[in-house]
Amino acid sequence: MAVQTTVKAFRRFRRLRRTEGLRSLVRETELTPSHLVYPLFVVHGTGVKQEIPSMPGQFRLSPDMLPEEARELRSLGIGAVLLFGIPARKDEEGGEAYDPQGIVQRAIRALKSADPELVVITDVCLCEYTSHGHCGIVVGGEVDNDRTLPLLARMAVSHAAAGADMVAPSDMMDGRVKAIRQALDEEGFSHVPIMAYSAKAASAFYGPFREAAESAPQFGDRRSYQMDPANAREALREIEADIEEGADIVMVKPALSNLDIIALARQLFGVPIAAYNVSGEYAMVKAAARLGWLDEQRITWEILTAIRRAGADIVITYHAKEVAAWLAERRP
Repeated sequence: MAVQTTVKAFRRFRRLRRTEGLRSLVRETELTPSHLVYPLFVVHGTGVKQEIPSMPGQFRLSPDMLPEEARELRSLGIGAVLLFGIPARKDEEGGEAYDPQGIVQRAIRALKSADPELVVITDVCLCEYTSHGHCGIVVGGEVDNDRTLPLLARMAVSHAAAGADMVAPSDMMDGRVKAIRQALDEEGFSHVPIMAYSAKAASAFYGPFREAAESAPQFGDRRSYQMDPANAREALREIEADIEEGADIVMVKPALSNLDIIALARQLFGVPIAAYNVSGEYAMVKAAARLGWLDEQRITWEILTAIRRAGADIVITYHAKEVAAWLAERRP
């Protein structure tokens, strides 16, 4: 007598993958222009639009070029920018960083005049402005944390006074969120939120940015204040501390090498989470695409979707304009 065996029916996952319509219907993670923030590098001068060699498609722009940039972003549905300034002069204490007529302050006014609804976020850090290239005041060859805090607070207040919608301290000094929050509140800017660079690793992925912003340190490195990339628990403690000090949004940077941190932060904390898809990540895609090694559109889409899937509410990326344009092409 033959023995009958029962084979359990297998599950047919491919049923919902068969057509683009079905795939779109059940897609779990969305990527839209409203999730994206576009970084901008601003310089003094007039009529300046200088391409950054290591970041194809990215430019240093003078303030008079920003209204056109704002119009393009609006047409693409991108509602927010993150400003980085390259000053006319540098000194030991980064004086132009908090000068009312500094480059970022001028850029804020130009953008808000062109498009009052554009969300203008400003990077708060001294590295671009100091002659030594470090993110704070250097004393005896080391960055002095507590002497740096008042200057960061002063910088944030000057940005708010110029019309910034949000400030984003990236210096990684201990206590800077508390110092900035207190200064903003005291100066009548309690409505201005803080997006803290909370888990910012001392990463090799920042190389092209340092060329773009002319912010490479003149001696040593930044590992005494930026995080060790090996430390996940420390990253979560940094995020928790920034929230306690008053951060409205926390950021993880770089995004690709810290997807686990983004995911853990999403599980543990209720505040919005931003992730910075940094210059080195962008440059790698551009270089590989130019050599024909990768499909640029597909790999960019995959990377940014992975960042969103990990738990990022906001993605800061140099790909923002091209992604928004690709999305527009897909619309009926």
